[in-house]
Amino acid sequence: MEPLRVLELYSGIGGMHQALRESCIPAQVVAAVDVNTVANEVYKYNFPHTLLLAKAIEGITLEEFDRLSFNMILMSPPCQPFTRIGLQGDKADPRTSSFLYILDILPRDMLIQTIENCGFQHQEFLLSPNSLGIPNSRLRYFLIAKLQSEPLPFQAPGQILLEFPKIGSENPQKHAIDAEKKTEEKKIEPNICLDGSTQCSGKETILFKLETAKEVDRKHQQNSDLSVQMLKDFLEHDIDINQYFLSPKLLQRYAFILDIVKPTCRRSTCFTKGYGRFIEGTGSVLQTAEDVQIESIYKSLSNLSEEEKITKLLMLKLRYFTPKEIANLLGFPPEFGFPENVTVKQRYCLLGNSLNVHIVAKLIKILF
Repeated sequence: MEPLRVLELYSGIGGMHQALRESCIPAQVVAAVDVNTVANEVYKYNFPHTLLLAKAIEGITLEEFDRLSFNMILMSPPCQPFTRIGLQGDKADPRTSSFLYILDILPRDMLIQTIENCGFQHQEFLLSPNSLGIPNSRLRYFLIAKLQSEPLPFQAPGQILLEFPKIGSENPQKHAIDAEKKTEEKKIEPNICLDGSTQCSGKETILFKLETAKEVDRKHQQNSDLSVQMLKDFLEHDIDINQYFLSPKLLQRYAFILDIVKPTCRRSTCFTKGYGRFIEGTGSVLQTAEDVQIESIYKSLSNLSEEEKITKLLMLKLRYFTPKEIANLLGFPPEFGFPENVTVKQRYCLLGNSLNVHIVAKLIKILF
């Protein structure tokens, strides 16, 4: 078949481009578009031969789009207007203006209505990297669409699939969201000793950090899933990690809300653009002193002075994941890199705004 001519919108650091390469589908990225100057530097560093348009999408006319003669679009619009941590402004958030512009020139005002009215078959997904054996939770909404009259072989109309479809499956709906099942909460037996985060005394679970027993159980289940790799497979070695250790000030202030993982863990939380600057909800930190029992450290803090608490917490040797390690978890290949002038803070921000390459690559394969 003729190579697809692909337009990459919101190209960022090139996650979609990398996923297209990984999919091995014959294709050429005819143009990439992004307004972020630092992201564009990283994109050019890794994809020097791709036409990169450093301009706002709203500034590109329909005629200019047509001249590119593309037959596939890859895009990852800004998620901040819709996320739990954000202000949830939806369409009112100015960061959605470029996406609404794309929908407007297509020519409808909403995504699903637009692609349906244009004759596309489509399927929605909610997927996280841990479904591919990657120890990172990054649940994201994905939509794939193809211009054809026949339904896709795995299509479940009106439903959102929670896992990759098995092509040829007789009943794809079985993977879709069941509203009732989704709201059911797993019951936790009070006499189960939960790994690394509680102690058991009779039939009571004693928590030593600011998290619920339900959260602890979820983490325990994730760490027990042998289908998922350990974090140590994604870590850098022979590097100077001193700049990544958490400061005593941060330990003193945020010790009880840190999400702490070890190299042998099979999980980590989603890394956001605020990683390295903010603590709550921005990503896990790594305990590098693996022989130190985190439970005993936290249990000993209650009767200590602030200085003694910090001394105890420093024994855990907690550090941030490096940008390269986060890129590894996101599926970027070993040769992916950053220009030297891009700071660590900027790298965290760009990676937090990126996507998981492996998931997108698999969806592209499924689509074709």
